[in-house]
Amino acid sequence: MSKKTAANNEPKAADGAKAEEAANPISAAAQAPINAKLKPEARIELFRTMVRIRRFEERCLRAYQQGKIGGFLHLYIGQEAVATGCVSVLGDNDHLITAYRDHGHGLAVGMSMNEMMAENYGKATGCSKGKGGSMHYFAPDKNFWGGHGIVGGQIPLGTGIAFALKYKGLKGACLAFMGDGAVNQGAVHEAYNLAALWDIPVVFIIENNGYSMGTSQTRSSAGESLAKRAEGYGMTWGICNGHDLYEVRDKVAAAIQLAHEKSRPSVLEIRTYRYRGHSVSDPDSTYRRKSEVEDYRRTKDPLQLFQTSLIAEGVLDEEKAAKIDAEARAEADAAADFADASPPPTVEDISKDIYWEQDAPADQRTKGRLLFD
Repeated sequence: MSKKTAANNEPKAADGAKAEEAANPISAAAQAPINAKLKPEARIELFRTMVRIRRFEERCLRAYQQGKIGGFLHLYIGQEAVATGCVSVLGDNDHLITAYRDHGHGLAVGMSMNEMMAENYGKATGCSKGKGGSMHYFAPDKNFWGGHGIVGGQIPLGTGIAFALKYKGLKGACLAFMGDGAVNQGAVHEAYNLAALWDIPVVFIIENNGYSMGTSQTRSSAGESLAKRAEGYGMTWGICNGHDLYEVRDKVAAAIQLAHEKSRPSVLEIRTYRYRGHSVSDPDSTYRRKSEVEDYRRTKDPLQLFQTSLIAEGVLDEEKAAKIDAEARAEADAAADFADASPPPTVEDISKDIYWEQDAPADQRTKGRLLFD
């Protein structure tokens, strides 16, 4: 990435450019070193991850419509290449933290559909024991720290994780994800400031789907790009296309390398798109045209683009792609059955997992009562 990377809002391609793209569906970023060395099996696994995210989200939507999932449900449909690409270039000492649209990240790091769906259902077998719901996935064993409901609140936490890595002398980084609506939060800029001052190895990733909750970026955020604000803090910044898995991998790998080798923070704006509303209960027809969604789905759907690319590369065929899709659908259905059959938390569980000392009384050091009746 470069501090002077220009904003690349994509104008509508001329007919000649469209014809060239159709003739060569393989992304130019496929030849980047991080991608060129991918074995065919690894490319197929990346495709499988994206398909699993899509089918899991679609099954979650059906469960929500059936009344099995309550509260908020922020679907990741349309953004699958972002989480998949980012996670695929992480090393052993790299971590990530995100906001409430966290299903894609959970599957990408290796969480199971069972523990995720059960959490959505509020069941005790969920990854947060049914207490967090859709917005609060956690998998510390996979260096995944949530899943946070406060807009922008996860960004100082991610900066702290990266600071801890540096403090411990580990060659690692933390990817701190946020939406385009979070960049105007004061906590984000406080984190930017400290990260730049203290050379903290954090990569701030803006998943810019264009609308925050329901207000377009042009009406809510000043400036030509969200990432360019990093210049005010002397940080490296860049922009990439979130529908192109290969490009995401290339740009994120460069940011991680900067964090590993120079312990420098950076900001990467990944321009993507969501097909559903902010939460599925939110109507989205009031702030964008249906034709806009369909146009993106037709020309930039990340699953279709990557499938077409892999077929052109000779790595995948239609039959194998259909098999992967069928397996993902079956896995998502099985996860819903698992969640249905799982027990809810008990009344006694309400006072557990609040304070560490409450669950480890032999090691309690504080005085007084931890909870009140």
